[in-house]
Amino acid sequence: MRGLYLILDQDLLRVGPMEAMTAAFSSGVRLFQYRDKSGSRRAIYEAALLLARTARQLGALFIVNDHADIAAAAGADGVHLGQDDLPIEGARRLLGGGKIIGISTHSAKQAREAERAGADYIGFGPIYATFTKDAGAAQGTDAIRIIKQTVKIPVIAIGGINRENAPEVVRAGADGVAVIGAILSAENIAAAAEEIVETIRIRVS
Repeated sequence: MRGLYLILDQDLLRVGPMEAMTAAFSSGVRLFQYRDKSGSRRAIYEAALLLARTARQLGALFIVNDHADIAAAAGADGVHLGQDDLPIEGARRLLGGGKIIGISTHSAKQAREAERAGADYIGFGPIYATFTKDAGAAQGTDAIRIIKQTVKIPVIAIGGINRENAPEVVRAGADGVAVIGAILSAENIAAAAEEIVETIRIRVS
């Protein structure tokens, strides 16, 4: 769980999710999450099924947001949970030990609880101000350092991350950076993804 983690938010996509996935993959992205907060469960399942198949063909990891049962049915690599979703233990019973379970956290306490419950990674943020999700006040990169001292599992930073600030986030200790708007809102998804991938590689060593 390292590098650039692209969240394919259905409400923000300007192209189809598979088109966005393949474009970003061509630029070096290897970890994807599909998020649809407004679609029907049937629509989410059908999209996840196609994305899981595409990810397997490409050699990428594919995670479904919120829905552990859909992740299992679609053959995804795992699920990303929110604090109000199915508990990690329940998701593990559905998915089994070979699948990835991540969860959004916003404090050291939540991070510790996630690790104890068996999460494979945590999302932590928002690091900077963001308009794609209401997750509270920006916490800044110093918070990443604290979280990295709190847990041993990978920490994926999220919230307002773009090509300018991604290196700072990685320098603070984040194992990966989750990006939504900085890529999905771009005219050219492949170029926007490549800029962030290369920025991390070049400026952070």
